[in-house]
Amino acid sequence: MIDQGSVQIALVVDAEQRLLGTVTDGDVRRGLLRGETLESPAENIMNRKFNTLPADSSEQKVEMMMRDQLLHQIPGLDPEGRIVRLFIQREMLPGKILPNWVVLMAGGQGKRLRPDTENCPKPMLHVGGKPILEIILKQCINAGFRKFFISVNYLKEQITGHFGNGDRWGVKIHYLVEDQPLGTAGALTLLPKPPSHPILVINGDVLTRVDFSKLLLFHQEHKASATLCVRAEKTQIPYGVITSRDYRLLSMREKPVVSHQIIAGVYVLEPHMLQLLPPDKCFDMPVLLKNGKAQGKPVFVFPIHEYWLDVGHSAALEQVNDEWDG
Repeated sequence: MIDQGSVQIALVVDAEQRLLGTVTDGDVRRGLLRGETLESPAENIMNRKFNTLPADSSEQKVEMMMRDQLLHQIPGLDPEGRIVRLFIQREMLPGKILPNWVVLMAGGQGKRLRPDTENCPKPMLHVGGKPILEIILKQCINAGFRKFFISVNYLKEQITGHFGNGDRWGVKIHYLVEDQPLGTAGALTLLPKPPSHPILVINGDVLTRVDFSKLLLFHQEHKASATLCVRAEKTQIPYGVITSRDYRLLSMREKPVVSHQIIAGVYVLEPHMLQLLPPDKCFDMPVLLKNGKAQGKPVFVFPIHEYWLDVGHSAALEQVNDEWDG
């Protein structure tokens, strides 16, 4: 219902239309982290402590609650708690462009994709007739982002020549030129000045159907210092696995399937996280997140249940070309 509708929320009501709970994209993802599935009943994940307003509330009151509590929708109820209307942020505050910067990491050599990357940087390989990096850029534009930084190193002229300053897409694009490879986070030290808002960081070889504006909202709702996207992956162990204690067999499982949460290559970082990066050094994102967590900074996980693929090897490139549509 959330995907089919245009208001990004589902309202759970009783037979008399009294509001029982609300379900947003964030509620779904928090449920997945608790072990729910997309087939679970909505009542298992719905928010029972929802924010509401009287249906006849003034625009000023609605706008104030939306700004203060970072709400995109507020149900409007009658005195008996029945749904009368839904206040929607984009109608109250139309035409909002996100002020957040996006950093696209595109400096890698793509060694696992050779010979395809001998004369072409990995993010410029084509999927459905378009460079991977262009697909990611357009997804971010559709989500409301307008200012981009692209980290470049290997065959950088192909990237800068294709994207230019972003005028072709109605956005601003700047380049973070790595004189030497700086890893999956080090290029952030090349930003011209500290950002004023959380930044979205995306590896240039990741394709997903996630709405990045939903990720940003999830990050803000949890008051996170950093949020990393993860993907559930299952691995089947091709042997029987046992557990034992004091030489006694406790249990045995034949070829069990183990589920892992893997890093998906998409992050949101608060500006203060960039202060943990050493200048001009190769530095990877997992180390940055680990250091932040060690300092007590809240790091949250955003599960991706939508399509996701790391185009890091030839088989993945073939797979995404078969699967990706538009």
